[in-house]
Amino acid sequence: MHGPQTGAPVFPSGVNTVADEILQADPQASRILVVDDEPRVRSLITQYLTAEGFRVTEAATGAQALELLQEGQFDLVVLDWMLPGGPSGLEVCKEIRRTSSVAVIMLTAKTDEADMVIGLEMGADDYVKKPFRMRELAARIRTVLRRTQARHGGDYTQPAPLVRGDLVIEPDKFIARKRGRDLMLTPTEFKILITLAQRPGVVFSRLQLSEIALGEDYVHYERSIDTHISHLRKKIEANPAQPEYIQTVYGVGYRFGVAK
Repeated sequence: MHGPQTGAPVFPSGVNTVADEILQADPQASRILVVDDEPRVRSLITQYLTAEGFRVTEAATGAQALELLQEGQFDLVVLDWMLPGGPSGLEVCKEIRRTSSVAVIMLTAKTDEADMVIGLEMGADDYVKKPFRMRELAARIRTVLRRTQARHGGDYTQPAPLVRGDLVIEPDKFIARKRGRDLMLTPTEFKILITLAQRPGVVFSRLQLSEIALGEDYVHYERSIDTHISHLRKKIEANPAQPEYIQTVYGVGYRFGVAK
């Protein structure tokens, strides 16, 4: 079934007008791209997220979404898994990951853990099962954004960059470099990297990394951490098969193997 769960709020027309008003009122609000082929679903999501203070742009197809992503900056993409008549949601997600680290939340009617892992392998940061409630979607969006944005109050002290071997990590700027080259990490990959790099030699279980990087909703899917680790190794290791930075402690979990 497509769309929000029965009982989700139904909103009147005029989404664009309301969105424009909020856009003008708060230009610093997070920008969300909603990609779904069903106009009613897009309208419901847009209206609800706009009322929650987000700046929302809609796309009806995968091709349109990719075009919008090339033209503008977005903080997060809400992406339907099953997009007809062009690139699917998975294909769009894979294409996004070729050039961008923007956060991606997949909307899917699939419930198998194997399907969730496929989405994660394509670079998604989270997923929401259909049918869903708008409150759940908004909560997931905020959770992912908290992992990707450093928005602190006036008492915030900028952390010093972490230097680990050839890696330089700037937590507050969501930047990681290896030998001066920027690494294109997803928000979840960056969170895992920071968690491990801050405590070299300390072993983290899959469950601990799931709670830190993915949130409590994923404590039963801790094996999905292996997928994120695999992608992360491909980006930071000279030889992913013999990792120098992220090492496996068999039967326990992972640790960061390079001290400062």
